[in-house]
Amino acid sequence: MAEDMDVKSVKPRMGEGRQGQGPFVIGGFVVRVAMLVPVIALSVASVALIVYGAFETRHLLTALFGGHPVTRDEAILLAIEIVDLFLLATVVQVVSLGLYQLYFRQDLQLPRWLKIETLDDLKSKLVGVTITVLAVYFLGRAVVWETGVDILYLGSAVAVIIVALTYFLSKIDHD
Repeated sequence: MAEDMDVKSVKPRMGEGRQGQGPFVIGGFVVRVAMLVPVIALSVASVALIVYGAFETRHLLTALFGGHPVTRDEAILLAIEIVDLFLLATVVQVVSLGLYQLYFRQDLQLPRWLKIETLDDLKSKLVGVTITVLAVYFLGRAVVWETGVDILYLGSAVAVIIVALTYFLSKIDHD
């Protein structure tokens, strides 16, 4: 009998707690619905970049094997720009998947390196891939650079950004 009384006395308290959470449940639902916008927009942007990269690949193949001869440096630059496009598409898709995991489903069947459990996980993925994109961008410019010291300025700027992002990444990982 004492057990029955305990169960009965707990039930009203549980119900009262749920009623007090009403605005938070509604607010959480609104935030989740609003987060669908960037998730979908980023996925569409990623697909658009992939399609654009495919067209640029066709452009490279036409340049290499078509009637218009290209120099070795031009071919390398075109190839690096294609890699840069696909890396950028990957960054955008990683952010989209990360936001989806954070707001909707943690149990997606993804490779381990794509598992995102916290906002810091998403930030470190984004920073890591951004460093790679910056390095590829600089490589593309350095390959075809001909004269002047402007490449030094570009390289220095990219290096400073990479160092700052690496420092930021180390702070995220330690916290």
